[in-house]
Amino acid sequence: MSSRHNILFLLLIFVVGSANGQSFPLPPDGVDVVGEVRTLEARHEDTLLSLGREHGVGFEEMRRANPGVDTWLPGEGTGIVIPNRFILPDAKREGIVINLAEMRLYYYPGDYSDKAGTVETYPISVGRMDWSTPLGVSRITERTENPHWIPPQSIREERARQGRPLPEVVPPGPDNPLGRHRIRLDIPGGAYLIHGTNEPRGIGMRVTHGCIRMFPEDVESLFHRVPRGTRVNIVNQPVKAGWSEDGLLVEIHPVLPDDAENGFDAAEPPTLEEAVLAVATALERGDGRIDHQRLTRSVQEADGIPEVISRHPAAAREGRESLVGPLSALD
Repeated sequence: MSSRHNILFLLLIFVVGSANGQSFPLPPDGVDVVGEVRTLEARHEDTLLSLGREHGVGFEEMRRANPGVDTWLPGEGTGIVIPNRFILPDAKREGIVINLAEMRLYYYPGDYSDKAGTVETYPISVGRMDWSTPLGVSRITERTENPHWIPPQSIREERARQGRPLPEVVPPGPDNPLGRHRIRLDIPGGAYLIHGTNEPRGIGMRVTHGCIRMFPEDVESLFHRVPRGTRVNIVNQPVKAGWSEDGLLVEIHPVLPDDAENGFDAAEPPTLEEAVLAVATALERGDGRIDHQRLTRSVQEADGIPEVISRHPAAAREGRESLVGPLSALD
C-alpha cells in the first residue's frame, strides 16, 4: 500500500463513526486490523459499564482492559482504557460474523448498502456452557419488531427451580427479555436468535441460553438494515492474528471453563500452542520474524487488546511476494 493510501486509510479511521457500536473503513487486502485503543479520564458518575456502552464495548472487554479499576466506582480522573482496536476474525468478510470467544459481532454491509466498504462491530452476550451457542454458517430467516416470547420448556423448568416462574407467553413490553427486536437464524435444533434485551448490564458476558444478545440501540440499528437471507457465520477464535502497518499482531481472549458455574474468574488463557498455530496461519500471508517473548506475554495476559509481536514491525510490508515458512519464523 502506498504512503498516500496509508494516510487516507488512517484519516478514515478517525472520520467514520457510528452512534451504535463501532464503524470502520473495510481495510484493504493484507490488512486485518481496525480501530485504536484510547484512554480517557472517568467522570464522577461513570462506571465501567456505562463507559463501555457509550463506546461500544462489552463488560468483560472493559474489565480485562482495566485490571484493578473498580467496576462501579472507577473514580473521577481515573484513566480508563477503551479497547476499540480489533483484529478481524479469520472468516469470510461477508454478512455477519460472530466470534464467541471475544463476545463480539462483526457486520460487513456489502455492496447493496449505503455503508458498503465498511465493517461494523458490536459487543454481544453469548450462551453459557450449559446453553452454548452453536458454531457454523446460517442465514437470517425472519425479523420481528415487538416480539412475543414463548419460553422453551427447558427454560421454564430452570426458572421454576429458581423460584422465578415464567408464563407460557411473555408479551411485548419492558418485561420481555428479547427487547423490541428479534432476528431469527436458521440453525436447526432450537430457536436461535439475535435480539435486544431488557437487561443491558449483561452485554459482554456469557449469560444467555444460546442466543446472541445486543444492546437495544445496536440490534435496532442492525434490524432495519440486514435483509432476510443475510449470511451469519458463528466462529470461536480465542486467538486472532493479523497484519497492520505495524506488522503482525495477536489478540488473545480467555477460554471459558466447561463448568459455567465457575464464572469468568475461572477463565484461562489459551495455550501457547494455540497461539502459535494462529500466528503460523497469518504468516502464510506475509513474512516477518516473531518476538516469542511478546507472544508469550500476550497469551499470559489474554486481555483482548491487539499487540504487535513482530521483531521488525515495519519490515516487508510493501510488495510482499515470497512466503516465509511459518514455524521457522517463530524463534
